[in-house]
Amino acid sequence: MKQAESTGDKLILAAIDLIAEQGYDGTTTKEIAAAAGVSEVTLFRHFGSKQALLVAAFERYHYAGEMTKLFSERLTWDVRTDLLLIGRTYHAIMNRNRKLIDIAHKGGSRLPGEVRKHASQHPVQLKKLLTNYFSAHLEQGNIAPIDPEITAMSFMWMNLGAFSSNLVESSNSNVTLDTFIERSVDLFARALVP
Repeated sequence: MKQAESTGDKLILAAIDLIAEQGYDGTTTKEIAAAAGVSEVTLFRHFGSKQALLVAAFERYHYAGEMTKLFSERLTWDVRTDLLLIGRTYHAIMNRNRKLIDIAHKGGSRLPGEVRKHASQHPVQLKKLLTNYFSAHLEQGNIAPIDPEITAMSFMWMNLGAFSSNLVESSNSNVTLDTFIERSVDLFARALVP
């Protein structure tokens, strides 16, 4: 079984590299298999199709699973501490998965529906986790009256904007990512204090 996982990982990583470079439609299963050092038959045996291979990539290497674990195991329930952890973890995962994120953004509506569905489930899950987090704080009276969903979306968009500006390297600022995360979390935490 270990060999099957290793082959699957090689195929997923080869698919991510090639599709990020050539686009979904511009990449063939034959090219992916060759880049992974296996036959095209092996690719089909493991995944069945290029679409299923890319879905597996989003399942394995995007952030919903890691963020769910973070929310269930690592939160301190101190807003500033938790938002710093969430922000830093988000950026670490997003930067690690830059090619996969690029595939989702560049591919857009050209990607098969099943791929788009799996790519979009990650921000939906993060929004749910953050909304529940802010709702729990609100119910306990730990934060000022806010709309938990809008607050979750604001936090996500702020971080996505920072990631995206770094992604296209259009930032004309000397502010480091960590400084941005710390200062934006400070603003968020101060705004939430009752």
